[in-house]
Amino acid sequence: QVELVERGGGSVQAGGSLRLSCAASGDSFSAYVVGWFRQAPGKEREFVAFISKTSVITDYTESVEGRFTVSRDAGNPTVFLQMNRLTPEDTGVYYCAASSEVTQFRRPSEYNYWGQGTQVTVSS
Repeated sequence: QVELVERGGGSVQAGGSLRLSCAASGDSFSAYVVGWFRQAPGKEREFVAFISKTSVITDYTESVEGRFTVSRDAGNPTVFLQMNRLTPEDTGVYYCAASSEVTQFRRPSEYNYWGQGTQVTVSS
């Protein structure tokens, strides 16, 4: 079992950058895959990025490909989401989620543990 805490959200202008972190406590974080999701007002929660236990596999939704990078801290139980060239369409609450195993990592229902979320607001 893990507890997740996201940090790093904020308000930026279009074209700016933010780095989100997802810090875990509890079990060894390396035993969990991690997904990043976001939810805009009035919309369903959507997949943003995924990283496997060993960081060998990463995946991104098409709209953030080439702008966002997900990574694990080698020495600490933390996963990062580096977000560059932000656009107003990236606005939303960002959540990290973890699970020991997933079959379809783009589906929120696959994940057992969720953080509280961090707000990202991008203005034009």
